Amino acid sequence: TEAVGLYNLGQTCCLNSLLQVFFMNIRFTRILRRITVPPSPAQRRSNVPYQMLLLLEKMQCGKCKAVCPTDLAYCLSEHRVKLFVQYDAAQLFLTLWNLLKKQMKEPELVEELNDLYMIHIQEHLACQKCSFEIKSNSTMLTLPLPVLDANSYRLKTLEHSLQYFFLPEELTGQNMCFCQQCGRKAPFLQSMKLVHLPQTLTLHLKRFCFERSSRTHKLSHPLPFPQELDFREVLTENQCQADDSEKATWQYELFAVVAHSGSTSCGHYCAYIRSLTECKWYCFNDSHVCQVSWDDVKCTYGRSNLNWRETAYLLFYMKKHPQ
Repeated sequence: TEAVGLYNLGQTCCLNSLLQVFFMNIRFTRILRRITVPPSPAQRRSNVPYQMLLLLEKMQCGKCKAVCPTDLAYCLSEHRVKLFVQYDAAQLFLTLWNLLKKQMKEPELVEELNDLYMIHIQEHLACQKCSFEIKSNSTMLTLPLPVLDANSYRLKTLEHSLQYFFLPEELTGQNMCFCQQCGRKAPFLQSMKLVHLPQTLTLHLKRFCFERSSRTHKLSHPLPFPQELDFREVLTENQCQADDSEKATWQYELFAVVAHSGSTSCGHYCAYIRSLTECKWYCFNDSHVCQVSWDDVKCTYGRSNLNWRETAYLLFYMKKHPQ
């Protein structure tokens, strides 16, 4: 079956959760199965895509309820991903992504990987004194969404968080920029416009924030997220830089949730994933895997003053009608 766990080798719950999200994504495994096998044993031992493929085959072909990701873990350690340390899921997701792209030798597979995960944004900087404007295009692996506004008020839903992320920001005072047309510093309006969304959209809820004491604090207040998400209903026309055919694909269904429990200094990760073949939700908690309900997934919305409870940290949405 698809529901096979991964043993915890010692603080590898974060890695295990992210691997399960990768492996349960059929579009990702289709890419992974087409990689070129490295020629030498040494190259195979240090190749992250190949070791991920071996682990996937071990999970799908074996009869065990859980398998050990030992070879992949030691492969990652050769690329400065330390073992037996606590990781931030968003940072480790980016690290795994970069290693996958770097070690995939086939340009067409790298392009497919980009199409599967990369978000395209256009950044605007407009002088408020004249007509001078700077536009630049960039890509992002995740959308880092705030859970508090600029006045530290709680954002109430995921839709509010998305709307706040794309709100224009005035750069005044010490934040003013030099205007080439005015010849001096001037207030600017900074904004971002959505150009393209990938097949698998990753949203990062910024629940860990730094306090003045330089300590990291976890924000556990409720932030509901929907099973279905249509960006055409969330963002305004001014926040999009895309044609109608592109926007027509901006309808998503929730695919996975990577949840964090505990405090910033001592925590645990698990993953709630909807099987794309069975349309059932599973909880992947290291070696333990069980079927769960949508009500169980909703428990990761968060609860005030209960940092130890499971709280959604990464959300993965899948396009309902991909091109």
